[in-house]
Amino acid sequence: MTLMSPWRATIITLYPEMFPGPLGHSLAGRAMEQGIWSLEARQLREHGLGRHRAVDDTPFGGGAGMVLRADVVDAALADCVDAKGDDRPVVVLTPRGAPLDQATVRRLAAGPGVVLLCGRFEGIDQRVIEARQLTEISIGDYILSGGETAALVLLDACVRLLPGVMGKEESGEEESFSHGLLEYPHYTRPAEWQGHSVPDVLLSGNHAAIAAWRLAKSQEITRARRPDLWARHVTAPV
Repeated sequence: MTLMSPWRATIITLYPEMFPGPLGHSLAGRAMEQGIWSLEARQLREHGLGRHRAVDDTPFGGGAGMVLRADVVDAALADCVDAKGDDRPVVVLTPRGAPLDQATVRRLAAGPGVVLLCGRFEGIDQRVIEARQLTEISIGDYILSGGETAALVLLDACVRLLPGVMGKEESGEEESFSHGLLEYPHYTRPAEWQGHSVPDVLLSGNHAAIAAWRLAKSQEITRARRPDLWARHVTAPV
């Protein structure tokens, strides 16, 4: 067991049974067993109103769907964060949020943990988002049924960066996005497979030449597949 305080994740959701899901396996699952991080899933409906524990209502101005009520969401956050003087950032997972990137993941992983609020239906009443100055994050330009899947993605990205989770600390240093570039290709045995050979430089034992080849491949792939990343990379201060 680790002697450090665990990195704490709390999920506020209508579907707590979705957690830990895949996070209970592999690297994240082992890290949870070792006490490196913890996960708590809280049921938003516990703060619902009336006999049926209502959490949503029709949108002002009309339109299809329902909206999660500000008073219900605020009560859930008050019980989770305010009551304990919790200083973890509170993130709303929404398609209109800022894109999740590796820099954000590193920042969250370096802190004490995170509280994730999972939206459903048409979204969350804007007033509670503004009143509590919640951080809105998106995992991509597409629509999911709710924030739970996005929460799993964000947590997986953060947990693998926690000290002691990955077998080799340098594993995270050469991955895609770590230095603003996509990662170079990887090869392993056999050296010949169905008429395809491993690049000769990788078999040369020349570490300087290998490093140069990997950098060149990272640059080539980034230019071709992610011109937005490449543009940021070439204009970044040295």
